[in-house]
Amino acid sequence: MTTRREPTARQMRLSVELRRLREAAGLSARQAAALLGVSNVQISQIESGATGVSEERLRRLASHYACTNSEFVDALVVMATERTRGWWEEYRGLLPTSFLDLSELDHHARYRDEVAVLYVPGLLQTENYARAVFSSRLPELTPGELELRVRHRMARQEIAVPYKVVIHESALRMRVSDRKDSRAQLMRLVELSEADHITLRVIPFDLDGFSRAGSSMTYVGGAVPKLDTVVRDAPHGTVFIDHESQLSAFRALFHTVEAVSLEPARSRDFIHRLAEEL
Repeated sequence: MTTRREPTARQMRLSVELRRLREAAGLSARQAAALLGVSNVQISQIESGATGVSEERLRRLASHYACTNSEFVDALVVMATERTRGWWEEYRGLLPTSFLDLSELDHHARYRDEVAVLYVPGLLQTENYARAVFSSRLPELTPGELELRVRHRMARQEIAVPYKVVIHESALRMRVSDRKDSRAQLMRLVELSEADHITLRVIPFDLDGFSRAGSSMTYVGGAVPKLDTVVRDAPHGTVFIDHESQLSAFRALFHTVEAVSLEPARSRDFIHRLAEEL
């Protein structure tokens, strides 16, 4: 099996899940290697994402690890054996790896739940809004780097999975550019809110006693709940969260935020009023 120089986030997720299964079974890497009839090095390479694993070996490992969740194992097999080369591959070597990992995550998502506090979510941004956001980056991007990021963001918007998004009023009022672009962005949100696969809600400033929308996050549904992922922005880049206890907490957070936000029809009217004020 060829050694990978730079595993994708999806390949790393597979390796992490296999390691978690082994540890849950109380087996060392040496013991797992002996059961599979391979060297310790091969187990280490599989669990680090440096090499792939065949369907036969993956199912044997799952059996040795006493994993009885057949749906989960089937999903891992798909992750191990698929050979998808998506549209994002044209950006490899041109954009940071995290951009490609996000696109791959989008491609395999079953649904998306998102909370946005400071900016309109990338999947709903107009081209001018996205360009303004990327233009504010420090250190400043070159014109070529800027346009690559904008083009990639626009391409990511070709997604039709169920998408629930809750946007705080602060993000709606934040002018990343001028009045004209801000109004165009708000009207774009009004338009998108009528799409069958998008449910858009707003958290207004005058909601009493609410502090749970203190930061943005995206919850991405995987093939099975154990393969869900939370995406968050951090000072050093994009962070992917996949531990079950954290996933549970973020699921609860989204449902809490969603429950107190305005209904979709009222949210649409709210955004329209903001646009008329500009």
